[in-house]
Amino acid sequence: MNREVKCRPEGFWCAVDVWIKKPHVVNKRLCGATETEYRHVSCEELELCLCSVTGGSVRDFPHILTFLRAHTADTGHQTAPGWSVGVRTVIPKAWMQPGAAKLYKEVIVKDLNGQTVTFLPIEENSEGHIILKESNVYQVQLQEKTDDWMLSLHTLRPEQWFSDGVGYPRLTWLTSELLPKLAHWAAQDKATEFKSTLSLISVEKYSILYQQLKLKYKELIKVWPEVTDPEKFVFEDVAIATYLLVLWAEERAEKGITSKQSFVDLGCGNGLLVHILNNEGHPGKGIDIRKRKIWDMYGPNTHLEEKAITPSAAFLFPETDWLIGNHSDELTPWIPVIAARSSYHCRYFVLPCCFFDFCGKYQRRQCKKSQYREYVDFISEVSAVCGFQTHEDCLRIPSTKRVCLIGTSRSYELAEEELAEVKRTDYIMGRQALIDNSTVVTQKEHSGPHHHQGDGQEMTKAGCDWGTGFQPREKIETVRNCAALPRDFVDGIVLKVAMALLGLTGKKKEEEEEDKIGKESIGWNLGGSLSIREVAELLDQSTLQTLKKECGGLQTLLKNNHQVFRVEGGKVHIRDWRTRGTQTDPKRKSQISDALKTRLCWFHTHHPDGCPLPSKDCVFAHGADDLRPSTRPLKKHRR
Repeated sequence: MNREVKCRPEGFWCAVDVWIKKPHVVNKRLCGATETEYRHVSCEELELCLCSVTGGSVRDFPHILTFLRAHTADTGHQTAPGWSVGVRTVIPKAWMQPGAAKLYKEVIVKDLNGQTVTFLPIEENSEGHIILKESNVYQVQLQEKTDDWMLSLHTLRPEQWFSDGVGYPRLTWLTSELLPKLAHWAAQDKATEFKSTLSLISVEKYSILYQQLKLKYKELIKVWPEVTDPEKFVFEDVAIATYLLVLWAEERAEKGITSKQSFVDLGCGNGLLVHILNNEGHPGKGIDIRKRKIWDMYGPNTHLEEKAITPSAAFLFPETDWLIGNHSDELTPWIPVIAARSSYHCRYFVLPCCFFDFCGKYQRRQCKKSQYREYVDFISEVSAVCGFQTHEDCLRIPSTKRVCLIGTSRSYELAEEELAEVKRTDYIMGRQALIDNSTVVTQKEHSGPHHHQGDGQEMTKAGCDWGTGFQPREKIETVRNCAALPRDFVDGIVLKVAMALLGLTGKKKEEEEEDKIGKESIGWNLGGSLSIREVAELLDQSTLQTLKKECGGLQTLLKNNHQVFRVEGGKVHIRDWRTRGTQTDPKRKSQISDALKTRLCWFHTHHPDGCPLPSKDCVFAHGADDLRPSTRPLKKHRR
């Protein structure tokens, strides 16, 4: 199969690396792969190298070398390395289950001059000899055409192709799924800002333990008492716990110790990570300013404390091996500092999420990086200043913020601790000086779910002598997604914006005709559209200032009122419920069924032409007599 693609060779190799290093992103039956170090060889050395990695089995298939070179560019006689040879081990998800599938091994041969990569599957037979699976050899090539490039897939023995649907995918899958993905990635020509997932630990060990813990703790989903999504939070914390358990096991093996590491989770939220780590034999505790309902379900062996954390001498942990910051918000930049000041041997793991500096929100200073990349770099800088050898990795969790930083050993000797502390103190004071008084005032005026205005005296009592301006999270969480605004305030804005839209005229005749759906809809006013900026100009300054204190502001309010408005491409329209279509998602259907007739129909009450739908077809109530009580809980997204 061939596929035209706009890219350069660099983009091709980036795409190939995704498939080699992270096959699970395309093939969901896999959970990852590991690689050996690649050997760079010349054309003359290629056969010898292949014989070495395949135990000589390549000699049984002399036409393999012909296939390798069949589609490569004619570069003449070269002695310089133009080929790269390595071995990857592909790990199926079913590998750790009863009747486990085997691991799959492939020799990866890259023709660096000809933009070609070949996959040679190998297996070990009953006699312990390595054999080459000739029937499953395939090759991906980038060929230059007159005006563009073409991505092509070649197979050695298509008529003998064998598939088990896992490590040996179907030939149709390679052509219909893999090749388009490679073409898409190659055209992007965009290397990721972050490392590959699980680059610091054994993928095999992680995969085995993750499946075990997932089965062990999945019952928590059924009894989850919080209003957050149980499946997301349970499996995310299982994945984070798995990572830490493998990391710590490898640390024990490296250091030759048997006792399991102790830990403190700062800002532990629902406490599930602490529960898993305690259950798996690691002594430690979690601390959070607010107790969650689920804490009472864990039992006495899970150690959780309800307490406000302030960066100070009162919150040092000299006997603790590891500090954890899992989406720790305003504490995130302080965790390397707390670890460094707790003891010379204290290490840390932090998973940055919301962007905070030492005192207030983090202010961007570089436009060439994404905000997330810049913030991760900032926390890494804090770690380095604190004297840590810092490592970065990417977790496999259902979150867009999944890059973790790990501070292990120190970059200075214990005797240099006093000088290291001077550097830490100077750095923190320098960062705090960057935030001027106006920014601090703004933070206090707009204090939200991460800030508490009344903690000044408590901070002083706790000995918060590490700097000024730090505001811990509120004990009682404030909702800032416009949902807690007064109903009259919201209704007034909705009515004003809707009437402005309905008052717009001058629509093209063709558009009016397209809006008509059957005879019953002729004459129903859909109004026009306004940009978010134009909608903002309809409101007074006092209203706008109130909305600015909410996450997302005016746009969030309009989207929250999706019964009335449709917000697309920065434009606000009146929603037409006649064109809502058929919901095919069972989960979505269930949500609509749960909410049916639990709110009054805005159009029935306020639209000059009434609701365009008859009462029996409208999901909202046409009058008080049509209402029924709601049974849906309000959703929150806090850990």
